[in-house]
Amino acid sequence: MSPSFSEQRAPTPAAPQVRWLGTGCDYAEWMARQQAFTEARSATTADEIWWLEHAPVFTQGQAGRAEHLLTPGDIPVVQSDRGGQVTYHGPGQLVGYLLLDVRRLGIGVRALVSAIENAVIALLAEWDIDAEARADAPGVYVAGAKIAALGLRVRRGCSYHGLALNVDMDLAPFARINPCGMTGLAVTQLAELGAPTDMALIRARLGAALGDELGFGST
Repeated sequence: MSPSFSEQRAPTPAAPQVRWLGTGCDYAEWMARQQAFTEARSATTADEIWWLEHAPVFTQGQAGRAEHLLTPGDIPVVQSDRGGQVTYHGPGQLVGYLLLDVRRLGIGVRALVSAIENAVIALLAEWDIDAEARADAPGVYVAGAKIAALGLRVRRGCSYHGLALNVDMDLAPFARINPCGMTGLAVTQLAELGAPTDMALIRARLGAALGDELGFGST
């Protein structure tokens, strides 16, 4: 794990507003809402973190290639403006959208990605799960299997999109794609690793870990 970014700058940034948006959320709708929020915000707009679970959907990032969509079948495919390749979202996966003014935080995109990865790694360590990030493929991995995906977009100095953590979900749809453009990549989830799966608990602990990494209070 790299050093916490809270150790590298001052003053302490204001904690973001946190919203729980519920389950079964439509991906295209909430992408559009993130875009609108980012377009409308000013230099004094408070940062926000949106937590939610999506209805089943494959999302294709800006670098996405059609050959990585193997057999999508009845699950819709939505083109996203986030970075990265194809991934799956669905019930039982915790998605966090990080609407942050990264210029105001004084960090770059790579630093933000590392902070998110470190927060997930710290969360898993609470339940003695040894996880790691990879320099060649953003995200968090346990014994080579991906447990958390990352994808960001920065516009006008502000980020949106964020992370998806597999908690207790049907992993079968991942077999219909090459997750994140990686052939044969295994995926895993908290439910398979003996960790708690209560979404409210996971949301609170991951929010706290993000707050520690980014120098906020609890989020």
